[in-house]
Order: sequence, then structure tokens, then C-alpha cells
Amino acid sequence: MRTVDPNWKRWWTRRITRRRLIRGTALGAAGLAAAAAVGCDDDGTPGQTPSPGQTPTQAPLEALSISNWPYYIDADTIADFQDEMGVSVSYTQDIGDNDEFFAKIREPLSRGQGIGRDIVVFTDWMAGRMIRLGYVQELNKANIPNWENMRADLKNVAFDTGRKYSLVWQSGLTGIGYNPKLTKRELKSVNDIFDPAFSGHVTMLTEMRDTIGLVMLGLGKDPATATVADAQAAVDKIQPFVDNGHIRAFTDNSYADDLARGDVWAAFAWSGDVVQLQLDNPDLVFLTPDEGMMLWSDNMMIPIGAEHKEEAEAFMNYVYDPAHQAQIEAYIQYIPPVEGTKEAIAEIDESLVDNPLIFPDAATLAQANVFKPLEEEEERQFNELFLALTG
Repeated sequence: MRTVDPNWKRWWTRRITRRRLIRGTALGAAGLAAAAAVGCDDDGTPGQTPSPGQTPTQAPLEALSISNWPYYIDADTIADFQDEMGVSVSYTQDIGDNDEFFAKIREPLSRGQGIGRDIVVFTDWMAGRMIRLGYVQELNKANIPNWENMRADLKNVAFDTGRKYSLVWQSGLTGIGYNPKLTKRELKSVNDIFDPAFSGHVTMLTEMRDTIGLVMLGLGKDPATATVADAQAAVDKIQPFVDNGHIRAFTDNSYADDLARGDVWAAFAWSGDVVQLQLDNPDLVFLTPDEGMMLWSDNMMIPIGAEHKEEAEAFMNYVYDPAHQAQIEAYIQYIPPVEGTKEAIAEIDESLVDNPLIFPDAATLAQANVFKPLEEEEERQFNELFLALTG
């Protein structure tokens, strides 16, 4: 196992957040999405990253091309992997919403064509859809011996028995992020987000399972056994607050800027985002509502047509080393899928070892709920209800 570089430890003690890093560069958020950790050609010039759906004849791949969600990796892992493995990497932060990204890549995948990516990262339910449709390749575990480090509770899931096609990138919790100085009171319940005093300063997520799941919990309904009638009840609860402007928007990660700035006082939020935002704005709180929160995972997969499968598997193996996982985790602060991360992260920042949002204890996990797998017709009905709500 690689020991943690003491230079990284010194860097981390400065508590440089993702947002400060963005503000400190000329790239800005848009530039970072395309250029953070992009590999270089032999002459030192940045390699070109094809857009999803482009064929290799339109734009040649780097030796490894990855699509992931924004702000979901530290500043050094890609460069370290390139140096250690001798593989050039193009890392693109262009997944902001499962459905939106899937819509971009579905057509070429349905024709059996590559999409210009060797790894894509999708949430459990979309990962299941990709597997059912035959859009991803089976993993060669001989190239990923570190996959054995995956937490036991993640190794056998309903949408991918035995993890033949996917490995967890990170897990996380969905609850409420809020600023008590602006709400003027402590929040405790999912239903507190509907307080009329917060009108115009509330956001919910474009991820249907997160938003509908939390509201179901507030209604006393279990997302693990949700029916279309339960989804309708959740929509009926939300609709008046959309109509009167109480809910200002349904967003992807973009809620974070408004929450940090104070334009949004309370938001359905992802745990790692709020942990990071607290470094810029210590007034912010991540609430586990009395009724519970949602638990999810995002998963690495290799799409059909990927030209560099072995390199992709080498990357998966690399990030499943506990020392490398700890380096990522200390920065993004979600729930790591790799056993041994807790011990390794102590070398970076001992205070993170006891953070229940990174290493949940039994009490925290008892409050976590997983949305049930939906059959195709059920998913269509749930999505239609949600799309009518969000416009």
C-alpha cells in the first residue's frame, strides 16, 4: 500500500475547498469541467476529449477517458495515476443529471457504438438500466484485484448481482442543507422545508428519487415500497409550493452556490456538498430529518465500444487501494466504498475519522432509506409525475 505523501497532508491542512480552487484559477467552473486533470500528449499539449456520442474517427480518445459528476475527485489523483501507471487520462466532469447524460449517449449505445468514454459514473438505478439494456461491458476482475476491498454490503446488489458490471465510486446521503441564521430557527423535519417563511428561498433536486423519496418520508411513506399512489401523494404535497413560488427551482449540483451565498436558505442537498460548503460558510448545516434521509451510490462502468478497457480497469483498481481512496475522500467527503479508507484517512486528517457523514455509524445508517428498484412501467409513471411537477 502506498503511504500518503506528506506534501498532501500539509496541503490538506490548509483546507483548500473545491470552490476556492475554482475561484483561484482562470478556468472557472465551466473550464474546470472540461479541463481539470486532462491528460497531455507526448508534446505536452492537452489532449482533446470527444463529446459523448462521438466516434473515435471524429475525435481520438486519450489512453483513458472518464466522465464523472462535478467536484467528485481531488486535485491530485488523476495526475498521480498518470505518473504511476504511465496512462494518459482525460477526465471530464460532464454528468450533472442521470437522465440528461443518458439521453446524450443512448442513441450511439443502442447502435452498439462507442461514446468516446471508457468509464462513466451513474447512480444505482441508472446503472441498473445501463446493465439491462446491454450498454456496458462485464468487468475482468483479474485486472481489478483491489475490488475485494469493496465494503461487503455493496458487493451484491439487486441491479448487478456479484458486481459483474459495476464498482461503486462513492455513496452519499440526501437530506436538507440549510442556514439557521437565515431560517431563524433549527429545522428538524422534511416538512420544515415547506415553512411559508422560507418562500422563494427553497430548492429541491432534479433527481426524482431524492426529491420524491424525501417528501414520501415526510408523509410517513417508505420509499423502499413506494407505489405510484405514493408518488402522486408526494407530488400533490409539492405542487402548491411550486405554483406559489415557494420552491424557486429544481436543480442539480448548482444549488450549492446559492446555498453558500445565502440566496437559498434551505435545500434538498447531498451530504458531501454541504460538508464542503461548510468550509466556505460554517453557518451551514446538513440535517438528517427526523423521518430519515435517502441513501444512494454512484457506480463506475465501462460502456460498450470503449477502446481502453484494460486501462479503465487499472484505474478502478487504483482508486480501490485504501490509500488512494483516502486521498479522494479527504477532499470530496462522501461515503467511501473501500474498506481500510478510515485507517488511511487518519494519516491525512484525523478529524475526518469520526465524521458520521463520511463513516456513518449504526445510528446514522438506521436513518438511511433506499428507493426501491422500479419496473419499466412504474419508472415511466413515476417520471411522468415528476416531469409534470418540475416542468
